[in-house]
Amino acid sequence: MIRMTVSEIAAATKATVLVEGGEVTGDVVIDSRALSPGDLFVAFVGERVNGNAYLESAAEKGAAAVVASADVDAEVLKAARERGCAVLRAEGDDCEEFLLRLTRAWRERHAEWIVVGVTGSVGKTTTKEMLAAAIGSQRRCHATSGNFNNLIGLPLTVLSAPEDAEVLVCELGMNHPHEIDRMAIACEPTLACITNVGTSHIGLLGSRENIARAKAEIVSGMRAHGDIAPALALMSTGDFTPFIADGFAVPAGVEVVTVGPDSGDAVRAEDVTLNDDGCAEATLRFSDGWGRRVHLSVPGRKAVDDLLLAMALVWRLGLDRATALDAIEHMPATRMRLDVQDAPSGARVIDDSYNAAPASMASSLDVLSSMACEGRRVAVLGEMGELGDEEVRLHGYVGAYAAAKGVDLLVLVGGRLADEMAEAARTMGLSEDAIEHFDTVERAVEVMAPALGAGDIVLVKASRAAGLDGFVRGVLAR
Repeated sequence: MIRMTVSEIAAATKATVLVEGGEVTGDVVIDSRALSPGDLFVAFVGERVNGNAYLESAAEKGAAAVVASADVDAEVLKAARERGCAVLRAEGDDCEEFLLRLTRAWRERHAEWIVVGVTGSVGKTTTKEMLAAAIGSQRRCHATSGNFNNLIGLPLTVLSAPEDAEVLVCELGMNHPHEIDRMAIACEPTLACITNVGTSHIGLLGSRENIARAKAEIVSGMRAHGDIAPALALMSTGDFTPFIADGFAVPAGVEVVTVGPDSGDAVRAEDVTLNDDGCAEATLRFSDGWGRRVHLSVPGRKAVDDLLLAMALVWRLGLDRATALDAIEHMPATRMRLDVQDAPSGARVIDDSYNAAPASMASSLDVLSSMACEGRRVAVLGEMGELGDEEVRLHGYVGAYAAAKGVDLLVLVGGRLADEMAEAARTMGLSEDAIEHFDTVERAVEVMAPALGAGDIVLVKASRAAGLDGFVRGVLAR
């Protein structure tokens, strides 16, 4: 929720005022259906919906102001004026830049907020949720909701923070260079972490080095907060950690804090084991000698890395570590991200259908193979997006890895790239009888749902566009 006059908003964003108005005293919204009196409606032009068509409707619903990204008809201006709704036009009709500028102005008014930023190729959401749980156990914490981690979502996260918030945990995602740079400058993190550098979006950025450069942009906006110096947490085992530390963080005056298995790490994990549910247990050791055994409710060995990064930043905030770990141990599963659910058939479904990249595919297959299983281990995998010229090779790697992990049944959904996974799995020795391929999610549900039974463990994983959440719904409904 924000409280700013229309003239203040225009000055901060360089928007043109078409109809004068008073004060915005509500939320910033981009969906007119969610609008309440006093809100600011920003009219984005999407692939299917043009927000400019809803300016008059927003005024009728009591919007204090609307922001257009195209020419506004005289009738709309008249209707807005009659309802006391201000009308602005974003500079260059760029609503992304409008939101980022507004966010920066609002952030400047809230210098008391400590912002913690999270980025990386895999594990962003888990790390963010751990930080939100740990910090929220001791401070008033506001965190990114769902996938609000892009050039639109990050501003909406900051602009929706309660006035009495103390710490904001912001997830920063990206598809192209300079996106994280723009978000970091807007929200000004004091502490941040980069979970890893994988191959997500390699088709758009060209190489892992370019991905590392894009993730390292987070340091551009980092600022000290009182006696808390800017610090970036990185995995000591990351192959791009020296590249990010020496090439970006240190020159920007940002301290690098490493975590991992090494004795020199600020936080390290020892004696890591996985229980029958695939959830990790580990002993955490801090460089000041403090330590404790931790039992995670999040499946997978990768969750330990996420925990180390989160706890390094919790420690930097000066919070009680025991209380923070208690909160992390009891945090609920995140929907569609390694969320284990029981199907009516008796099968257990690991719903990881939200998104996928080669590294996260491998990590999820590790979870599947680590869980105690009385039936079959079934991997239902769909295609991954944004891999560019590397897509054939990387899909092949995933198919080969699935075979190497010894899945009992590999179910592939999609077209040509699903074929590549199947062929690589065969090359690695997976029997033809252990591979099923379906062109559509609907056909996969029709055939596979009745075939799953008690004791089976089913991993469902793909890029969001593959729609495998539909497979999960279909299996859980039977």
